[in-house]
Amino acid sequence: MSIDWTRFVELIKAHKKFLLVSHIRPDCDALGSELGMAGILTALGKDVKIVNGMATPPNLAFIDPDKKIGVIGQTIQAADLADRDAILIVDTSAWQQLGAMADVIRAHSAKKMVLDHHVSEDDLGAENFKNTTAEAAGRLVVEAADALGVALTPEIATPLYAAIATDTGWYRFGSASAYTYRMAARLIEAGASPSKIYNSLYEQDTLGRVLLRGIILSQIKSELNGRLVYTHVLKEDFTKTGALPSDTEDVINMALGIAGTQFAVIFVEQQTGGFKLSFRSRCAADCSKIAEQWGGGGHKAAAGAFLPGSLAEVQPKVLDAVRKAL
Repeated sequence: MSIDWTRFVELIKAHKKFLLVSHIRPDCDALGSELGMAGILTALGKDVKIVNGMATPPNLAFIDPDKKIGVIGQTIQAADLADRDAILIVDTSAWQQLGAMADVIRAHSAKKMVLDHHVSEDDLGAENFKNTTAEAAGRLVVEAADALGVALTPEIATPLYAAIATDTGWYRFGSASAYTYRMAARLIEAGASPSKIYNSLYEQDTLGRVLLRGIILSQIKSELNGRLVYTHVLKEDFTKTGALPSDTEDVINMALGIAGTQFAVIFVEQQTGGFKLSFRSRCAADCSKIAEQWGGGGHKAAAGAFLPGSLAEVQPKVLDAVRKAL
């Protein structure tokens, strides 16, 4: 699926004051894409604000050293965004994924655009620029820079390298191609440092994060002759270890690493109740289709959703749907 970059450039040139938004529980692809896009727009003389519905996780704070990313209702209010004439939503096409920013976007009269690589989508009242075959939203931002004629700088390249590297599992997922590596090389040439980014991402674990990971891995269960594995983490586990909600990131990929596993699920209890569901597939079962049953979405190989209720209520429903898909 190709993006009409001519139309994208036309819209960027036609507007001056931009609001950049991405999804709640932001990951490196969301944050890196926002920061990279902000750098591109700033280079074009645009006025840019980045505001999300949820704060940047502490373990990803390195990506935003200048604290450019605001949080609605905390560091910035909706009234402060009234002067924006364009809203660019990156790395999501779902209302549910926008959190508190959804109401701001619904009420705003600005021109709305979406730059995304996910299959699932809602009608956000926006002009869509999507490539669902892209390995990361960060890739689309690099392509946007090319279309707009903006040179990559270290400040632009660094968050975009983090975006692409993490969404491809540091280039180990099947979504990574020769094109991905060529783009990574360009970002390195522009000033991104893979060793520094890797160190910030994977070599700064807190004790709480390591202990939580141990609990999650110890609770893994397997069925269907090892094809399906699943695990869970409860609110009390965060309290017991001193870990943060963001410390569950990437654990599901460790579960998928078990020999013979084709599908993995993790149930993460939220502080306000209910469970965040994360799905990973390395078979024909489509994670996005399963997630859509509960208002979620994502990709065929990776997706997420939220389901209210206790573990005893949520887990049987979800596992039954996964078994049917398998």
